[in-house]
Amino acid sequence: MTVRQEKDTAGRQAAPAKSASAPKIGLPRQAGSFAHFSVAQEIGRRIVGGDYPPGSILPNEAEWSEMFGTSRSVVREAIKMLMSKNLLVSRTKIGSRVEPRENWNHLDRDVLAWVAQSPRRNALMRSVQQLRHIIEPEAAALAAQIRSADEMEQISSACHDMGVAKTLSQRTHADRRFHQAILNATRNELLMPLGAMIDSSLDYLFTFVTREVNDLRYAQDLHDAIERAIRVQRPEAARKAVKALLRNTDHILKTKGAAE
Repeated sequence: MTVRQEKDTAGRQAAPAKSASAPKIGLPRQAGSFAHFSVAQEIGRRIVGGDYPPGSILPNEAEWSEMFGTSRSVVREAIKMLMSKNLLVSRTKIGSRVEPRENWNHLDRDVLAWVAQSPRRNALMRSVQQLRHIIEPEAAALAAQIRSADEMEQISSACHDMGVAKTLSQRTHADRRFHQAILNATRNELLMPLGAMIDSSLDYLFTFVTREVNDLRYAQDLHDAIERAIRVQRPEAARKAVKALLRNTDHILKTKGAAE
């Protein structure tokens, strides 16, 4: 299936259903050391999806244990995992309470993935796009100044793979590689891990934009311009090329109602 065919198929699919309330019957019994991870994933999705809004008191360990068909110790470890992501705070005789959204660790991979699956996914795309405006133009300019031959090869390879991708997943994977390679080429220890931290959010954003864009060739030309400016080591040209790409993404999000 080609990128275009995948876009057409996606357009005919029904919109995702709203999050359902907590089921009265439990999940299949979990076994092994990852049981608490599975429980944490389910509770986390429900919190981020709005089933348990900020300030809510969650069911107690016994209720979760019955619901998921697992032990209280597994539930306890799952709650600890969610507390480490700042989604919950636990108090004796009160229970686990959902923290205000501004306290959540929004750079946590699980939290980002849950938001991307929730009714707040458009807000997430806007936040990611705002972050890109702040970071990417200057990152590209810095990469153009100091990139090595090997780092340039990684950028060029990802850009080329975008252009020849046959499927939506191949193109979005190459797109993420392209932007990560630029961050890597800055050699900045704070910038380099940023792409990896928000990888799931970039995947959702890039998939949405690629599905909605009407001219893949133009989108590729915008990426080619960034690659070319970094290759010939022209920082200002790289900065301008990234800003042009971001303006195009802004336009797509606004046109499709995701920027409101």
